[in-house]
Amino acid sequence: MLNYLRLELLQVVRDRYYLLFSLAVPVGFYFLWSNIFGGDRPDPVTGLAAPVDIMVSMASYGALGAALMTTGVRLAAERRSGWLRQLWVTPLKPGTVIVVKIFAAMSLGLPAVILVGLASVVSQGVRLDLGQWVAITALLWVGTLPFAALGTLIGSLVGPEAAQPITIGCYFTLAIAGGMWMPLSVLPAFIQNIAGGLPSTRFAELGRAVAAGHAPSLTAGLVLAAWTLGLGALAVVAYRRATVAA
Repeated sequence: MLNYLRLELLQVVRDRYYLLFSLAVPVGFYFLWSNIFGGDRPDPVTGLAAPVDIMVSMASYGALGAALMTTGVRLAAERRSGWLRQLWVTPLKPGTVIVVKIFAAMSLGLPAVILVGLASVVSQGVRLDLGQWVAITALLWVGTLPFAALGTLIGSLVGPEAAQPITIGCYFTLAIAGGMWMPLSVLPAFIQNIAGGLPSTRFAELGRAVAAGHAPSLTAGLVLAAWTLGLGALAVVAYRRATVAA
């Protein structure tokens, strides 16, 4: 299992899409938005200074992208190449394969969180307690679970050509509706009405709560757990069917 996890991590790190979408884009967006909307006036909704709020948003955006973009398209390509047939004859059980893929995707979200945090310190002088930095990093790592499961589900259901646009569509939709690109208060009312039930909204809420100096809400944890369990179960079922079909 550990050898398979190591292989998964090496394959994704070599992926140029991972470097672009998960590392370069969030850091670049942080520099852009923090210089345009910077200042110490707190956000009316989160109560955080703009550089801190943007830091959490872009760190969440990068971690979400790493977990989602590095699973769906690659898994769909593995189905076409016959790699899943080879895994099927190994001692690895379908559930183990899914767990490894999800954990690998989660791990790849950490660099995005760390790099955006460093960018905020260097460019905007963001200062948080050490405990807050550690908590934000840990929560944004664990909170990527449902997005890793979603990517695995997509990759098990469709081919590589369809997996890429579907994954990108889910990525942008979740990021925008989750308030990562702009405050929820400026989005249409129907998006605000459903935002509380979306994993991306609750995901970003984890980091914002810690940055504001208090614990995340129980509701945020429950929403993320529900999405993780639901998408994870569907991903295992879809993977089983994909390997049989392969």
